[in-house]
Amino acid sequence: MNALEILAAEERRGPAPRLHAFPLPAEWGVTLHLLDESVHPTGSLKHRTARAMFRHALRTGRIREGTTIVEATGGNAAVAEAYFARLLGLPFVAVMPRRSSPEKIERIEQYGGTCRLVHPPLAIYDEARRFAEECGGYYMDYLANGSRAVAAEGEDDVGRVLLDRVTPEWVVVGAGSGATSTAIGREIRRRGLDTQLAIADPENSAYFPGWALGVDDYATGMPPRIEGIGRPRMEAGFTPSLVDLVVPVPDAASVAGMRILQEVAGLRAGPSTGTALWAAFQLAAKMCRERRVGAIAMLICDDGALYENTYCSEAWLDGKGLNPLPWVDAFGRFLETAKLPLTSEHL
Repeated sequence: MNALEILAAEERRGPAPRLHAFPLPAEWGVTLHLLDESVHPTGSLKHRTARAMFRHALRTGRIREGTTIVEATGGNAAVAEAYFARLLGLPFVAVMPRRSSPEKIERIEQYGGTCRLVHPPLAIYDEARRFAEECGGYYMDYLANGSRAVAAEGEDDVGRVLLDRVTPEWVVVGAGSGATSTAIGREIRRRGLDTQLAIADPENSAYFPGWALGVDDYATGMPPRIEGIGRPRMEAGFTPSLVDLVVPVPDAASVAGMRILQEVAGLRAGPSTGTALWAAFQLAAKMCRERRVGAIAMLICDDGALYENTYCSEAWLDGKGLNPLPWVDAFGRFLETAKLPLTSEHL
């Protein structure tokens, strides 16, 4: 079995993501659907993107037998790439900031990956490129190449998977590399749908101000605190022309969204899903004000169990200056009144 056949077999074996319903009041006439991408073997949406990137690199000759795969991240993307590298019998090296948590290092190493720790944090990109050249490997660079690979390998497109299941008024997603939002935006247009695409953006991320100002290379220079989405600069894989709205979301509201999702719907998810939930509720409140009915769809991006020692820890949240409790109350009031404050000034 060659490498592409191995990837195809892995995809066939994988569980189909379930479409969950968040229990909004029936009298609103607004429904909220969540496609659960945490069911993949490595527990996140990045699993699908990594598989597309390996397929694309194999088909374009960038990966061959024995090629060392290099990536510059310690997050879910690195975990997924380590998984696929091991599946194909390839060495994998994640270049990560020196202060990366032991849990992140362990997740990569459990799939046979090796972690190279560097300082300062922004040096990981140059170091990954340098190391790949030195060892004759391939720097995957999911930030630059994720959208391109997903577009080329359309059979593994989350936009197709979602829109085969539901035709919503809005789709709400976060943006990291931009691969997911671009894939969904392209699929909406390919189908000729009236569906609109909204991006939920955490604090310090460049996507909201860049989109609002029409500056495609906008940069904040400050790393977002919500893992998995948001960037200090607008990445090349993000396509503003496919986006109808970008919703800025307070970080504490993202954490509150995690809690509400579990308490009300019984679904565990990470903070990026909490970010999207806040934006989805903003859109639901708007639809209720305008007396419009219809569906909203979003993704469960990863499993909340991955964040037991961080976003699920009161001590960790205190250390980061994040207090989700006022936002939890705001979520609760929304489910009773269909009204949601736009900023912390209204809490």
